[in-house]
Amino acid sequence: MPELPPEAGASTGSVARLLGVSPATVRSWERRYGIGPADREAGRHRRWTARDVAVLEAMCRLTARGVPPAEAARLAPGLAGRPGPPPAAAAPPGAARPEVRGLARAARRLDGPEVARLLHASVDRLGAVAAWTDVMTPALRAAGRRWAAGGDERYVEVEHLLSWHVSSALRRLAEPPAGAAGPPVLLAAMPGEQHTLPLEAVAAALAERGLPFRIFGAALPAGALAEAVRRTGPAAVLLWSQTRATADPAPVRAVAATAWGARGARVRPVLLAAGPGWHRAARPPGTLAPRDLPGALDLLARALGS
Repeated sequence: MPELPPEAGASTGSVARLLGVSPATVRSWERRYGIGPADREAGRHRRWTARDVAVLEAMCRLTARGVPPAEAARLAPGLAGRPGPPPAAAAPPGAARPEVRGLARAARRLDGPEVARLLHASVDRLGAVAAWTDVMTPALRAAGRRWAAGGDERYVEVEHLLSWHVSSALRRLAEPPAGAAGPPVLLAAMPGEQHTLPLEAVAAALAERGLPFRIFGAALPAGALAEAVRRTGPAAVLLWSQTRATADPAPVRAVAATAWGARGARVRPVLLAAGPGWHRAARPPGTLAPRDLPGALDLLARALGS
């Protein structure tokens, strides 16, 4: 929960900034549902105490999870200061899931505990693939759009907080299965590539399926990639590139040329060039190009014979 103002009270504008909503929203809730300062004096600006803000915080969380505002206003005073929310309402077709709206609002408030709770609940309920495609990715894109629209460093802290918690939620799942038979899948970002959340989503989904993998994270040097391939003899290698600047075909060609095994029975890995950085001209012949996480998982499972 954000740091609350002192008992002396805070203005409507400062409370709105604290919670990541507009002052008009706060005033509308007060006017329509009576969610306002407990103590008001005629002719004076409203001053919000810590208890008042806790009620608003509960209202934000409830509406973010799909509870109608009138019902949220009824429940908020009893939930103030307590995290236990009702179940999220289903989103209508074509609309963003309530979890996405909740994540965006909690991230704008820099409410780390609520962001973590929403992400863990999404992963537990939906699984890694649906949580990534339907909740995490839309929330990250929304944060990125706000950053881009700001034209400066505004909202960078929001995107960083959300990204860290997404990574934490995915890594909670991404424990390579112990004792899994057969060659693994290698997951690595291209040299110079710092974006790893998609790789972590693939790792979490592979772990859910009990499929063996090794993940090397960001900016794996080309020589280290080739050495990892020689040492592990993988069934497949997925190389992630977020931007064209990191989509270097040379390391991919080097992996494609690496073979192992007894003479006359040498094998090579299936190669996947994944991510928006790759385009047809830069992708070496023979590499596969999954369009999304489910597509990548299908190709990797096929390479593993699963």
